[in-house]
Amino acid sequence: MDEKQENFDIEDIIKKQRDFFKTGKTKDLDFRIMQLQKLKNSINSNETLLLDALKKDLNKSTFEAYTSEVGFALNDIDFMIKNLKSFAKPVKVKTPPAYLGGKSFIISEPYGEALIIGPWNYPFQLIISPLVGSIAGGNCSILKPSRSAPETYKAIEKVISDAFDEDYIYVVKNGSIKSSELLTHRYDFIFFTGGPTVGKLVMEAASKFLTPVTLELGGKSPCIVDKDTKIEYAAKRIVWGKYLNSGQTCVAP
Repeated sequence: MDEKQENFDIEDIIKKQRDFFKTGKTKDLDFRIMQLQKLKNSINSNETLLLDALKKDLNKSTFEAYTSEVGFALNDIDFMIKNLKSFAKPVKVKTPPAYLGGKSFIISEPYGEALIIGPWNYPFQLIISPLVGSIAGGNCSILKPSRSAPETYKAIEKVISDAFDEDYIYVVKNGSIKSSELLTHRYDFIFFTGGPTVGKLVMEAASKFLTPVTLELGGKSPCIVDKDTKIEYAAKRIVWGKYLNSGQTCVAP
């Protein structure tokens, strides 16, 4: 598929997802919980495929791939299923004097359509965990995993296609469109994980539509070891943090 064809498909997907969002189905909390459960079931059904893909792409051991990617995402899903209804409750706040006699609440509402762009270092977890938040928030989602982890990309496509229709959650086909082209379209929220250089481009593209953005960017993560620290414990924890995922973690020491 060439880029023009995929661009047309993206426009079609965006329209389909906006139409689906307008039905109001995603606002229902029970609907959201059901979708989270479907995602969990699909991940569990494709666990072997995911672990094999992470081995091929990043040479991750089964233990590390599960604990830092698959199991991490499943834990996020379980947490959200358990707490979603509590999180969604209106929060009563103080009423300003100008509105004396009234009552004030903060009520959380879905944004609409979210674009989620993931990195290569945790190619599964850093796509699925933001998706969990998007589903829980009542949004439709377009996912753009990292093309630098092609086997995991294919596994993510299967996990999503097994569970959802594309008018609700869609995975952009690998290699068919650049992120820069994807960002020329209008979304209601963008979640990007990656480096500051691309993060600036994401922010610039979002600013044209005043689209709210979450940027999870890498950077320096110094460790402070003071005189009261137990050196043996500190050393073990620093080394563990540095060697986890071969040091390719945004908060690695």
